[in-house]
Amino acid sequence: MTKKSKERKKGVVTSPEEGGVTEPAEAAGVAPPAAKAEEKVDELAALRQQLAEAEAKAAEYLDGWQRARAEFSNYKKRNDQEKSELIKVANAALIARLLPTLDDFDRAFQTLPLGLRGLTWIDGVFLIYRKLLAVLEGEGLTPIQVEGQTFDPTIHEAVTHEPSTEYEEGRIIGEAQKGYKLGERVLRPSLVRVSAGLPAEPEKVEEEKVPAGEG
Repeated sequence: MTKKSKERKKGVVTSPEEGGVTEPAEAAGVAPPAAKAEEKVDELAALRQQLAEAEAKAAEYLDGWQRARAEFSNYKKRNDQEKSELIKVANAALIARLLPTLDDFDRAFQTLPLGLRGLTWIDGVFLIYRKLLAVLEGEGLTPIQVEGQTFDPTIHEAVTHEPSTEYEEGRIIGEAQKGYKLGERVLRPSLVRVSAGLPAEPEKVEEEKVPAGEG
C-alpha cells in the first residue's frame, strides 16, 4: 500500500498543488464520525416519535373496536331478550285460548256417569286430554293450587263469600273454575268460593229484626 493510500484511509487527503500538504476529510466532502453519530441520534429520535404515534393510534383503534364489540354484544342480548318475550307473549295468547277446552274436559270428566267410565272410548278421550295437558305443561303451564289455601287476590278471584263453620274467614271453600300460571305469570286467576267466617247467631238476628223502641 502506498503512502498516499494510507493517508486517504486515515481521513487525510494530500494536495499535489500545495506540495503534499494534507487537509481534513471534511474539505473533501466526507462527514466526520461525530456528525454521523449526531445524524443517527436524530434519526432514532424520529423513529421513536413515529413509533409512539403509531402506538397511540393502535390504542385508539383497539379502544374503538372494544366499544363497538361491547355495543354489538349488548344489542344482541337485547334483541334475543325481545325475541324471547315476543315468543312468550304469543304462546300465552295461544294457551289462553285453549283453556276453555281444558275446562270442557274437566267438566265432562266430573259429570261422567259411573256406567260409562269403564268404556274404551272414554279412556281414549281421557288420553287425548292428558296429551294436550302434557304439551301445555311443557310450555310452562301449571294449575293454581286452591285446596286449603288462604284467599290471595293476586291469583284468586272470589265469586262468593259464604258463612262457614268448617273454614275460618278468608279461607277458600271450593273452586268454581280452575286457574293457571304460565311460568311466574298468572294466565287466569282461579274463581273460588271464600269463607266469610262463622254465621251470625240466631239471637242476634232476631234482635236486629225488632224495630227500635219496641220491647
